[in-house]
Amino acid sequence: MKRYRILVLSILTFSLFLPLFAQEQPVATFSIVARDGEAGELGVAVASKFFSVGSVVPWARASSGAVATQSFANTSFGPRGLDLLDTGATPEQIVKILLQTDDRPDRRQFGIVSADGFSATYTGENCLTWAGGRNGKDYAVQGNILTGEAVVLAMEKAFLETKGTLADRMYAALAAGDAAGGDARGRQSAALIVVREGGGYGGYNDRAIDIRVDDHKEPFKELGRLLNYAQMNAAWNRAWTHFTKKEHQRALPHMERTAKIAPDNAEVLYDLAVIRLAAGDREGAIKALEKAITFNPKLKQAAEGDDDFRALRE
Repeated sequence: MKRYRILVLSILTFSLFLPLFAQEQPVATFSIVARDGEAGELGVAVASKFFSVGSVVPWARASSGAVATQSFANTSFGPRGLDLLDTGATPEQIVKILLQTDDRPDRRQFGIVSADGFSATYTGENCLTWAGGRNGKDYAVQGNILTGEAVVLAMEKAFLETKGTLADRMYAALAAGDAAGGDARGRQSAALIVVREGGGYGGYNDRAIDIRVDDHKEPFKELGRLLNYAQMNAAWNRAWTHFTKKEHQRALPHMERTAKIAPDNAEVLYDLAVIRLAAGDREGAIKALEKAITFNPKLKQAAEGDDDFRALRE
């Protein structure tokens, strides 16, 4: 009976302290906040041995900038940082403002990039080692509970040297950080977002790419697979947004890029035919439509009743 009472008391004691343990769980991670001025894009890419890191760390707004908040993360730093950027405050000023009213500034870590490319990274003195960051024009990289400084150095190098879209460059930075040691505890989740004015579905918001791997043995491989599809989908959405506004010539290059990424996707080829025809390329439209129907014969019936192909029927 005595042993039973001791066991019950131990369980109750642990239960009382469990919420405190949960509150103190660090979002140990490595991230990059970045900007592509020519494309008008901002984004965040992040990875961690932490469940659903994408629900905590990345924040971005096309008109403002981007923020990554981690290491015992104060998630209010995301929206507050973006609002402060809207007021004209610089990333360096925002670091000081956010920390002034924070209850644990020594445990926080975050990076900020403004819409005009200025940046800042901050690491509290009591973040779990190894912890630190680097920043420059258009980027800030940071991490904690890493295998060493080599992680952020590799991320910085990969971002600066990689060609391609902002998403390509941020993913390359994440992969380089992982290859250099990454999170000392291992891998679990990753996320990547890119914002651009009118970049969301139908042009109604700015979320051009928003992908997350919440729990996976190989989060980087899975994020790479999703990113390939997401970039195709983003180009497709951009093309169709222009098409619905009757901006056919502006739509065409984005739809051609979509088909280049997904050359065997019947629905992509179908929309390529629609946009080619609207842009005046009749022969190209026929080729794309024939190929689409080869991959999916059911699209023939759809095309026969589609007003977008009226010019072909006539």
